[in-house]
Amino acid sequence: MKDSTIEKHQLKTEKSVEFILSGNAHVTFKNNQTQNRYTYHVVKSKSDKPVHFVSVLFDGNNENDYTYIGCIFDEKHFKITSKSNVKSDDIRFKVFAYVFEHLLKGDLNSAIEIWHEGRCGRCGRLLTVPESISTGFGSECASIMGLNYKLIKK
Repeated sequence: MKDSTIEKHQLKTEKSVEFILSGNAHVTFKNNQTQNRYTYHVVKSKSDKPVHFVSVLFDGNNENDYTYIGCIFDEKHFKITSKSNVKSDDIRFKVFAYVFEHLLKGDLNSAIEIWHEGRCGRCGRLLTVPESISTGFGSECASIMGLNYKLIKK
């Protein structure tokens, strides 16, 4: 049986892309078959271009030890760039690329879970309202994004 306090931070697979691309998302991908997990920080560019910068938590301080690994272009193409601090064969890059690609296709392996850290994916504020925790968005950000809690509530 899952710990109910942890379970509340698991995102529905079909809502994960929306969360990842929301602007300031911290997301963990967990593989229940291997027990491997990787945490990523995805930040939307401040420019008008549809670009998101992806960093991965290496180890140590889970607030500051993120390393840039690539960009999501046009909300659908994850690529390594010249400024990436890992190579395309690095497992952390490969995991993000695999999970993101399969989330977009809607055919992610059921062994993969998507988790958020309890903060709004758009603005980063701590979530305290049950509906906000279950969706990953605070009420103001959900409203700005045009989300309806009744449609996405667990």
